[in-house]
Amino acid sequence: MKQQQLSVRLDTLAESQTIGMSKLSRELTAKGFDIINLSLGEPDFVTPEHIRTAAKKAIDDGFTFYPPISGYAELREAISAKFKRENNLDYAPDQIVVSTGAKQSIANVVLSLVNPGDEVIIPLPYWVSYIEIVKLAEGKTVPIQSTIDSDFKISPEQLENAITPKTKLFIFSSPCNPSGSVYTKDELKAFAKVFARHPQVFILSDEIYEHINFLEKHESIAQFEEIKDRVIIVNGVSKGYAMTGWRIGYIGAPKYIAAACDKIQGQFTSAASSISQKAAETALGTYNKPTIEMQQAFLRRRNLVVNMLKQIPGLIINEPKGAFYVFPDVSSYFGKKDGDTPIKDAKDLCMYLLHKAHVSTVTGDAFGAPNYIRLSYAASDEKLTEAMHRIKKALSELS
Repeated sequence: MKQQQLSVRLDTLAESQTIGMSKLSRELTAKGFDIINLSLGEPDFVTPEHIRTAAKKAIDDGFTFYPPISGYAELREAISAKFKRENNLDYAPDQIVVSTGAKQSIANVVLSLVNPGDEVIIPLPYWVSYIEIVKLAEGKTVPIQSTIDSDFKISPEQLENAITPKTKLFIFSSPCNPSGSVYTKDELKAFAKVFARHPQVFILSDEIYEHINFLEKHESIAQFEEIKDRVIIVNGVSKGYAMTGWRIGYIGAPKYIAAACDKIQGQFTSAASSISQKAAETALGTYNKPTIEMQQAFLRRRNLVVNMLKQIPGLIINEPKGAFYVFPDVSSYFGKKDGDTPIKDAKDLCMYLLHKAHVSTVTGDAFGAPNYIRLSYAASDEKLTEAMHRIKKALSELS
């Protein structure tokens, strides 16, 4: 009876499979198994010392009261300066809203823009929460397929063909979770030309992995003047500054959209943590040495993992240009067996790797790509090397 009293909204939502696999990994670890967890998108680095010191000072300085809903003025000014310094973009402090993580930033934007029945275009593979947040807004997701052959990128022609009079929003990430793909300036310019022909479409550009980019520099679609008044940038400090637990995300947006997000956030959570905001203010300053060192470590780890995965028969792999994931096609293992237990799909393969190799990964189903699995290389070189050896051995035992 109690189950029947729950909102029907819950029936439409899927649980996060990335969080689910990480939870299962922790449970097996607690039982004494040596699990290497490559399922969660979290840097393994401790937050840099100068940021931790700023948080301690904020406590001593009495920053223990409710902040303004959109964030402290000093933090929004720091974000504004960051946009100008690193991206050559002009976002005034009143065009910025600070939230409890980039996920809340995305939810604020979607709930501010999308009406029931509105279409939201999302390229595949996508981050797990995009479509679930669209469901909460009662929008309709319109997926665009990509494959490893296209480096998991869509074309301007595909984008044009997906737009209809009902299209309200386009959501994408670059660098991308889960594929690690990065759109170049020319590729984004081609998208901008498409959007210029469809003035009813807004663009949500998820740039949370901006600082884990192995190309020459990060490019934002907000740089193109003909569409800038319809672009909302989502970013945060979790990935580039190893601050996942601090829960700080933010948007840069047209002023009226920022005001709408402030209104929605005011009824959900109000402001993000005061201490986390002061830490983020320091993180977004000009001292970027720890971020650069982390980016270099991720590049080294990418090369390690890609080279080792290429030695495993049956896997199809590309070279991701950013983030900290590889997304191999594992479909050649579908139909094989672990003894009498068949591997029917990527989910079965992930569970096999977890229990046989004690390596936690995530099924591509979670990202709209059922022939793939996602592996995070946000772990030490030693753990990654051991994990690749375990995976190779386990896959060789399937028949």
